[in-house]
Amino acid sequence: MQKKRVVIIGGGTGTTVVLNKLKDYAEIEISIIVSMTDDGGSNAVIRDEFGLLPLSDLRKSIIALSENGNGILRKLFMYRFGKGKGITGHTLGNFIMMALSDITGTELLAIEAAKKLFRVRGKVIPVTLENTHLVAEYESGKKIRGEHLIDEPSLSTNYGKIKRLTLSKKVAANKEAVNAIKKADFIIAGPGDLYTTTLASLIVPGIADAIASSKAKFIFVSNLMTKYGQTNGMKASDLVAEMHRYSGRTPNFVVVHRGDLSKKVLQHYAKEKEYPIEDNLVEHKYKVVRKNLVSQREVKKDQGDSLKRSLIRHDSQKLGKVLYEIICS
Repeated sequence: MQKKRVVIIGGGTGTTVVLNKLKDYAEIEISIIVSMTDDGGSNAVIRDEFGLLPLSDLRKSIIALSENGNGILRKLFMYRFGKGKGITGHTLGNFIMMALSDITGTELLAIEAAKKLFRVRGKVIPVTLENTHLVAEYESGKKIRGEHLIDEPSLSTNYGKIKRLTLSKKVAANKEAVNAIKKADFIIAGPGDLYTTTLASLIVPGIADAIASSKAKFIFVSNLMTKYGQTNGMKASDLVAEMHRYSGRTPNFVVVHRGDLSKKVLQHYAKEKEYPIEDNLVEHKYKVVRKNLVSQREVKKDQGDSLKRSLIRHDSQKLGKVLYEIICS
């Protein structure tokens, strides 16, 4: 049986949820295209002081595709320092990736070395090999440069909706990423922060064109909650519309959660001005797949982690099963 070639676009925590289960299906050959604009947390040091590509999402993808399970090596790679001047908040995995980059000579060779170390099942592909930053232009005319600032705005600010997402410097798409999209049978976008994770890869010149011209079926996994400063007030149909606007094509399948969410957690989100994304989708140009996809496991932040994290997340087993059924049915 010929394997289904599946390309996943993203790289953040939401993407790892997809990878954690899909890697278990022998019928699927995975390539993950990772966004390269992260400049928050330890990535700021990695980019500014060492001149490397942001490594955190590459590290997460490598671990998500690892065949080494939850062994000590995986835990060591994910370990985050909770104290220590200059290292608080950094992960040991990022340090290892930096060392591998220095030893091998490039980030690409570092990825290959880490893949062998963790017996990775699949390809981990940076969307670009050049340094650039995200720029968001809002309806108010305000422009914000930097993924971290776009991702975590002050609750006292309201610039309106994001009108346009661009890059601070035009960069070339990684040829391996473009080729993976062209050869794909299925392309999966999401879940993950719409603008700072998913669309951040689509605006790299050449990526959207490859998706638009690809014969692959296109799957979009909707987020569970709105994100303040990015998707305020947006409904599921608005997310799909943005995917079409930036990718040049409408998804063939849209996967959305159907079911109740924890009232206690929703109250926490409401304090951050974030709410469940309303499912207002009507099947017309795409197939809507509605399933209970939420994880019941309580999400706890790592020690030393200063970045904002989602408390409600998709369940790897549930979402992976749904995607497998779409891909292999």
